[in-house]
Amino acid sequence: MIKTLGLTHLALTVSDLERSFQFYHDVFGMLAVYREPNFLQAQTPGARDVLVLETGEERVGESGGIKHFGFRLADPRDIDKAAAAIERAGGKIKYRGEFAPGEPYVFFADPDGYEVEVWYELPTDTGR
Repeated sequence: MIKTLGLTHLALTVSDLERSFQFYHDVFGMLAVYREPNFLQAQTPGARDVLVLETGEERVGESGGIKHFGFRLADPRDIDKAAAAIERAGGKIKYRGEFAPGEPYVFFADPDGYEVEVWYELPTDTGR
């Protein structure tokens, strides 16, 4: 086993770089930390994650075997606020509910059709 700091980034091919960035900025507050004409890296404030957005025409919105990706809520009471932000920014809610009591979720499609999840996870022991 090698020690890592966890997953670092996810890269998406998008049809409109500015529209996609604006969506993730409006929903999650993501900030552009590196930018080129057809490429952008964004991070969630206070986190070390990176969402790479790259303009392209092939396979936009196709998962390529990845069913969805997700963002973890800091507070489960924010699930309604998250759903409202998603819809305001142009996302389409697919379904929502609770995995278990206290673990609400919402699945949605972003502007290119990628499936994304927002959920709250009760604390687990990963210190093994």
